[in-house]
Amino acid sequence: MNNRRTPTKHLTWRAILLTIPGAVLITASSSYVALRASALPWPTIFVTVLSMVVMRMFRRRDVNEIHVAATGIDAGAMVAGGLVFTIPGLFITGLWKVDRAGGQTAGDFLRQHLPTVILIAFAGVLIGTSLCWFFRKRNIEDMELPYPIGKAAAATISAGESGGSKALVLFGFLALASVFTLLRDEFLLVPAIFAFSVAGIPLTLQVSPLALGIGTLIGFSSTVYWFVGAAITTLGRFTLLRLASDNGWTGVEMSFAGWNLTTAIALMVGAGAGTLLSFVLSSLLKGKWKSDPLRKGEKSRERTTVSLGTSSKGIGLFSLFFVAVAFVISILIGLKVLPAILLMGGVFFAAMMSSLITGQTGINPMEVFGIIVLLAIRIAVNVSATHAFFIAAVVAVACGYAGDMMNDYKAGAILKTNPTAQYIIELIGGLFGAVTASVAILAIIYSRGGVGVDAGLPAAQAHSVAAMVQGIGDPAFFIIGAVAGCLLTLLKVPAMIIGIGMMLAGYGLAIPIFIGGFIELITRKTMKVSSQNTIQMGAAGMLGGEGLTGTILAIISLFK
Repeated sequence: MNNRRTPTKHLTWRAILLTIPGAVLITASSSYVALRASALPWPTIFVTVLSMVVMRMFRRRDVNEIHVAATGIDAGAMVAGGLVFTIPGLFITGLWKVDRAGGQTAGDFLRQHLPTVILIAFAGVLIGTSLCWFFRKRNIEDMELPYPIGKAAAATISAGESGGSKALVLFGFLALASVFTLLRDEFLLVPAIFAFSVAGIPLTLQVSPLALGIGTLIGFSSTVYWFVGAAITTLGRFTLLRLASDNGWTGVEMSFAGWNLTTAIALMVGAGAGTLLSFVLSSLLKGKWKSDPLRKGEKSRERTTVSLGTSSKGIGLFSLFFVAVAFVISILIGLKVLPAILLMGGVFFAAMMSSLITGQTGINPMEVFGIIVLLAIRIAVNVSATHAFFIAAVVAVACGYAGDMMNDYKAGAILKTNPTAQYIIELIGGLFGAVTASVAILAIIYSRGGVGVDAGLPAAQAHSVAAMVQGIGDPAFFIIGAVAGCLLTLLKVPAMIIGIGMMLAGYGLAIPIFIGGFIELITRKTMKVSSQNTIQMGAAGMLGGEGLTGTILAIISLFK
């Protein structure tokens, strides 16, 4: 059948029916993971395996139909990331509050904040979907960016073997992590944190399948840097308090907490700036994307297969309409016309950079783009602190969405999946994910009584955004940290992970995450690739099991 007469080829009722509940579940899990661990690994491979397993229940093995379903299911995950990395800053700064002691009910809380958060999420989804359609041809067909996560998803589907034993491992560990989370959080039969000391240094260990899973998924080298960040804070605090005790100093602990937070945030901001600078410099020096006559034939062939049946003119008009709707939404959430116009321009720049950086590195510092745009807009016009958070949130959602969708487009280009089908299913999954993430995040925050380490919701990235909105703390520490973060990033050292480790040192995550990373190292050194993939599936199951169960418990608590 001619694809030009079937612009929605590969978009089936099975894919849509799988996308809606799948997007709800994955988004809910991602909301919990991002709030609890201040990290959100790409869910792409997890979702790809899930799609393969469920499609086989329908006796379907068509790789393109499977990939379309996976595209829709994981659409909401990065929407959750964009919201979690920004919206909690409103609670951190006291602009929004959880006041259960004062008689605030769950209904009051949701009525007050849910409409605004949903509108922010919708704006990010609509503009992110639209811009990715325009970026797709340039980034994937013309520039041929690698998009490593998208390549991995395409390879997983092409291999076709993950639907058997690996699926059993995935769902087995998901079930175990879910039961464990129930025993720990609902029935209180398992302690959440162990406190102990080594050589007099107080340490904490969070008992969390999620942390183990994250460590295994992000790899040993990343967990080492996370551990180093936590060690810097822990040893620094211990040494300073010992000196204070010996010399009779007072107020040291509070001062150190402020210095540490400022430095950690500065490292993360500097790392984002370094990532942008590294990308710009490498692009200018390499001149990689200039026309190469030796590759024209190859590009032409790829463009023919990828663009077949895209109905680009109609989709382009829809995309422009969605941008207009996003602009109207920005007015509805309280922005004036000029800031709303600047937001649209800022989102375009940020989403373009996000799609390019994700394509080259697999890394997507979405909250950093939010910070950059909100600072730029505040220089141009007067914007309140609350609206500054809204701006950062729209940008972060759009950038997170852009990174995820471009990975899906890359996998689709490899598998010859119809882009129009991906566009439609991504929009469906994104909108359902936007509602789910908004409800889940607010439910979790209300059930915990707020945001912060004491509430079990550190939300490290949101602290970075809050710092940029409120003030940067001690300027000397911030400048030193930002410069160090930028230089370390240029030297290929992940300063952002070190900053997160410093910020979450007292939360007990560093040790279990490091253990997960050590497991990844051992399996990588001693096992075959197929066995390594099985371990990764188990890690994804642990992460998803605790994330999903924790979110469900938080939502249930709203009705108690």
